[in-house]
Amino acid sequence: MKSTALSPALAVIVLTAAADEPATGPQPLRTLFERHDQSGVPGREIVIGSAMLPAGTTIGYHTPGESGYVLKGVLILHTRGEPDKILKAGDSFFNVRGAVHSLSTVPGEEGGTAVSTWIVDKGRPLATAAP
Repeated sequence: MKSTALSPALAVIVLTAAADEPATGPQPLRTLFERHDQSGVPGREIVIGSAMLPAGTTIGYHTPGESGYVLKGVLILHTRGEPDKILKAGDSFFNVRGAVHSLSTVPGEEGGTAVSTWIVDKGRPLATAAP
């Protein structure tokens, strides 16, 4: 019987291809409600929206800052340099401009929904991914 083994180079290609495949299953969903110029502050706008996180999902680390309120479920706010915060329905949160942060669901829970307000530089993306 002939034994077949993957060469190290081929193994790297196979693992890289698997990592590049699109995510399957539920994903977080951001919905934007409104955008307005911030009066008195040229070049800035205020954005209001929501983030719905199904069970087992995470919004990756990003900036800018935001102020939010958990409408439903239990979420974890991860802010670099600070302890994680468990947020339940009715809790509010705030991230200063430039704070690198992430939001995830609590393992074993059903997920959650938060509504947020962002103040962003006009013409820039709502969130900028952070390493």
